[in-house]
Amino acid sequence: MMRDAAQFDPTDSRVTRPAFWGTLPERWTSDVEETLVCCHVRQETHDVKSFFLRSPQGRTFSFEPGQFVTLELEIDGESVNRCYTISSSPARPHTISITVKRVPGGKVSNWLHDNLQPGATLRVLGPAGEFTCARHPANKFLFLSAGSGVTPLMSMSRAHHDLAEDRDIVFAHSARTPDDIIFARELELIASSHAHFRTAFVCERVGARTDWHGVTGFLSLPLLKLIAPDFMEREIFCCGPAPYMQAVRNLLDEAGYAREHYHEESFSFETLTADEPDTQTHELAQAATQTFADATTYTITFAKSRREIACNSQQTVLEAARQAGVRLASSCAQGMCGTCKVKLVSGQVEMKHSGGIRQREIDQGMALLCCSKPLSDLVVDK
Repeated sequence: MMRDAAQFDPTDSRVTRPAFWGTLPERWTSDVEETLVCCHVRQETHDVKSFFLRSPQGRTFSFEPGQFVTLELEIDGESVNRCYTISSSPARPHTISITVKRVPGGKVSNWLHDNLQPGATLRVLGPAGEFTCARHPANKFLFLSAGSGVTPLMSMSRAHHDLAEDRDIVFAHSARTPDDIIFARELELIASSHAHFRTAFVCERVGARTDWHGVTGFLSLPLLKLIAPDFMEREIFCCGPAPYMQAVRNLLDEAGYAREHYHEESFSFETLTADEPDTQTHELAQAATQTFADATTYTITFAKSRREIACNSQQTVLEAARQAGVRLASSCAQGMCGTCKVKLVSGQVEMKHSGGIRQREIDQGMALLCCSKPLSDLVVDK
């Protein structure tokens, strides 16, 4: 229905419009603008929500599909960092979305589901990450996901869809039941729009649905051969719970698939305990101490706890702390998430991070202990 022009005056000061209309916005970076505002919340399944974020200043987002951001939250008086993959497409740069599954007992996922509403603000760091099809171009892709591991692959699928890239993509997603399939309708819409985009859903059980005619059970090599007979020729991206990814690696190894064409998202911060020692990191620390026994040893002093430890110049501070039994908050141990960020009261480190800290914070004397090796004795505000 046409609206009477006399009833609508676009110059009326009471009429508001999105900040990006009619302008060429600046690019958003967390160094310039730390805080984003939630502008929309969408229920995806009974325990999954998507949260849409925008820049209060109207800046646009630039990222590669599959990358993640780090949320810096204050929950019950405690600072908590958590990484979530961006589920939206980089071809729609005025907002980003994260899609979060409510995890029983999960401090951050439950807080987000219960508290993050339109109009709320939160501090965000990033984007970062190397799990992206943008860095591994191919004519044929196979996307394998389970549960909330669908999010980075959804970003990749949305990007191809938005850019009208009818690339040969097979997207196989595993879920508990048909009602737990995240983005089911949208994936079917993409498949109906692109001749070379195909989906396959594998559910452990039917659940409450009586009209499910899809596959039930678990992904196996025979099933994968039915879903994507030419999977050996495809670039594979995989994301999901650790047991799922291990099962995928096993069946690909059984088939003789070339591992250099396999890529997986290798962390899940919601399931990690912030101060829980990592056995593998502990073992690496011991090996490093033995290997570099002749290297310089420095003293690390933790100012608040009044603990002192020795740290080899070839070790990270986090490795040395764990070896000495000092429990420090950490998650990724790869310089990405920012959980182990601390203030250096004195001393210098060599830090090789992966996006988990802002340059401004480095200039202020902050460091990530998981990727910092001492260049002198250190005093840490911890």
